[in-house]
Amino acid sequence: MSNAPIPLSDNTIGELADRLPTPTYDRGRVTPGIVHLGVGGFHRAHQAMYLDALMNRGEALDWGIVGVGVLPHDRRIAETLQAQDGLYTLVQKHSDGRLEARVVGSIVRMLLAPDDPEAVLQAMADPRVRIVSLTITEGSYLVNQATGEFDPDHPSIQPDLVPGAVPATAFGLIVEALRRRRAAGVAPFTVMSCDNLPGNGDVARSTITAFARLLDPELADWMREHVAFPNGMVDRITPVTSSEDVRRVADELGVDDGWPVVCEPFTQWVLEDEFPSGRPPFEDAGVQMVDDVVPFELMKLRLLNASHQALCYLGYLSGYRYAHEVCQDPVFVDLLLGYMREEGLPTLPEVPGADLEDYTRTLVERFANPEVRDTLARLCAESSDRIPKWLVPVIRDDLDAGRPVERSALVVASWARYAEGVDEQGEPIEVVDHRKEAVMAAAARRAEDPLAFLRDPTLFGDLAERPAFTEPYLRHLESLHARGAHATTEAVVASLR
Repeated sequence: MSNAPIPLSDNTIGELADRLPTPTYDRGRVTPGIVHLGVGGFHRAHQAMYLDALMNRGEALDWGIVGVGVLPHDRRIAETLQAQDGLYTLVQKHSDGRLEARVVGSIVRMLLAPDDPEAVLQAMADPRVRIVSLTITEGSYLVNQATGEFDPDHPSIQPDLVPGAVPATAFGLIVEALRRRRAAGVAPFTVMSCDNLPGNGDVARSTITAFARLLDPELADWMREHVAFPNGMVDRITPVTSSEDVRRVADELGVDDGWPVVCEPFTQWVLEDEFPSGRPPFEDAGVQMVDDVVPFELMKLRLLNASHQALCYLGYLSGYRYAHEVCQDPVFVDLLLGYMREEGLPTLPEVPGADLEDYTRTLVERFANPEVRDTLARLCAESSDRIPKWLVPVIRDDLDAGRPVERSALVVASWARYAEGVDEQGEPIEVVDHRKEAVMAAAARRAEDPLAFLRDPTLFGDLAERPAFTEPYLRHLESLHARGAHATTEAVVASLR
């Protein structure tokens, strides 16, 4: 585009409308109805996009989003959105190279909790706010992997438990805001988790009320009775925005955006309809409102999410660095389809209205989109939060039913090999995991104890004691060292044809 990029702000919306779709509604009429904690790429590609779509229909103008950065490292996104009046460019990347972009305007205010926690609490206590939503990552719910219960001793929350402390965590902010609303006679907001974990609403209810009980047992009892925590399944691949993405938005779209969001064209949101204080008409924007989200979330977690783990370690060890590279290799396509059809699908309940065979094919097509450029490093990160929730339940169900677990065992073995921290060329691997030391130490003990990696019950339960799993696991781990990841995968796929 020959014209110079236009900086993104309320004052330039009129000029930008000639270059790409912009909000058709009067943003000055939008009032806050939602406070969202954890404004990252996924929130802006998903929930905020759905609200913007409703507003473009002339609906939900009383459901504007107040975004909150909870952690100090959220400063950059907070300052970027503040400078742009909450506006940003959402860019869908099609597999043929096309960019489909629009400016999203549903975020009406952006706050940074470390700078002004009182402003955040006032926003959450505002009677107009009827939903507080969350994308704080799976690990931030502080669930002990072994017990499934809230970890009251986690160091991140200890300062919030000091009497009279100003809350600094998502849990502390939510509980204090609910305390204020109760004291003022204002109805509680609904807490809506949009994080990618099973039973996200149930987990949020359990952990947040457990935190509240440490501060005020009576308040915790009130929350249990009066605060809704609907479950939801969310899906949209949203890779980290790169400097190249920023450049393309400027050069090809003519928008000077400090932090655009890129994503795949596909999006899905399945949400339980439990909003006693009201909600936007989400269904008008394509959200599936259901009574029970469990079948849909299991479909996603055990097929999409587990498949991401199936491709990331093996792909990285094979020399690939992006998901699309792995999914353009027929060997890995065979592995993924075989895992989904033979090991993942048999563990699923009936999913109302879903064509699961079509879903599996669509997943591989999504993964193979070369424009998304989803990095394997991102998919390999925080595996100790992911494998126990996404793949281990599949393995247990298959073992209990006497079904094969060859491919799943290969995936776990590939994680163990990756966690050794050195690739097949002898180059270091940067393992990103909040349990990095323990995971890497277990992987390093392979020579003295081949099953060392499996002996952490908080990650694997009793899998180390189940020969139907340990036999293929040990065989595959040995092959990964002796033959390499690609040759091992090729041999496994061939043996199962």
